[in-house]
Amino acid sequence: MTTFALRKGVSLLSVFYFTAMAWKLKYRCKACGYEADVYEGRGLFRQQITPMSCPDCKSVQNIVVGGIIADVAPSYRSEVGRLCLNCGSDNIRIWDMKTCPKCQAEMEPTGEKEFWT
Repeated sequence: MTTFALRKGVSLLSVFYFTAMAWKLKYRCKACGYEADVYEGRGLFRQQITPMSCPDCKSVQNIVVGGIIADVAPSYRSEVGRLCLNCGSDNIRIWDMKTCPKCQAEMEPTGEKEFWT
């Protein structure tokens, strides 16, 4: 269990807010320019977002896994059995964060990042 010693003027809410935040990163294909957002870390409700590659619609779709929602909806506990959010295909796989789903060329981080909760 993690404990915090708060300094004067620092609220427990602000400590929770900054420890629960994570990064959203943008990836871009070097060849065709396709872009995908990737979420690192866990959100405010302990969920993580997993990028999934769909060979049917040739896209990267982000699905919510775990967290509070998984406590009430067991299908959210893992990536197994999930469907593509774009086309409904059950052919999705965890994206390797390297291969462009459109043209199979290399994708790389653009350096753009922002907080998400």
